[in-house]
Amino acid sequence: MAPKQKSFSINNDIYLHYGDRWYTAKDDPVALLRSEARARNRWIVSEIAARFPGGNARVLDIGCGAGFLANELALRNYQVTGVDSSQPALDVARRHDTTGTVDYRYGDACRLELDEKMFDVVCALDFLEHVENPRLVVKEASGRLRLGGLFFAHTFNRNLLSWLVVIKGVEWFIRNTPPRMHCLRYFIKPRELRGMCRDYGIDVLQCRGLTPKVFSAAFWKTVATGTVDDDFTFCFVRHTTMGYIALGVKNRES
Repeated sequence: MAPKQKSFSINNDIYLHYGDRWYTAKDDPVALLRSEARARNRWIVSEIAARFPGGNARVLDIGCGAGFLANELALRNYQVTGVDSSQPALDVARRHDTTGTVDYRYGDACRLELDEKMFDVVCALDFLEHVENPRLVVKEASGRLRLGGLFFAHTFNRNLLSWLVVIKGVEWFIRNTPPRMHCLRYFIKPRELRGMCRDYGIDVLQCRGLTPKVFSAAFWKTVATGTVDDDFTFCFVRHTTMGYIALGVKNRES
């Protein structure tokens, strides 16, 4: 059983102040996010390429932040739209879009206001655990996803180990961890995510665990120094006890 926490609201304001530290900081949890993105982006790119071999997929990245995924997909010539409620993060994302093609937009993920009606791929990575009602985000994602389209979501499982490692471990061992960066009550069990997706016409085909590679020198250097170097890596695992990424396909209208 996970420990009870006070009903703190998550501190999403931290993403207003990173600036270029999104891409440069090593003494901050955003460096973990960069490392995590490197691991999962490769897999997401491969899955999109397998489903859409022509390379003409239109992708919507909800909660795109500073563009770690969106800019990577643009380099692969996908048509990408990124939506986020942090204008400063969007400004950073644009500066790091070397293709100049990503359509970055300020917006509310629970009420998407987009001219485009349908996308081939919709992503919500490290985002569902930052909103009070993730069902609304899944509903909006499904509403913008064409039949046969792919849905990717990365979030954290709600349990004792996630609290100990994802929340407390980061607070204890990574410098400059802001208060309430994550709150346990926002974490989502895989069966809950599967249910949300199913309710809105998306069948989850895979849930893959994604965790730091603990048997590495880079991991133990981070524990010792509180900093995250570029050789810090994440890897896929069979269990979904902590962080996990889901892949779903929209097979019906909800």
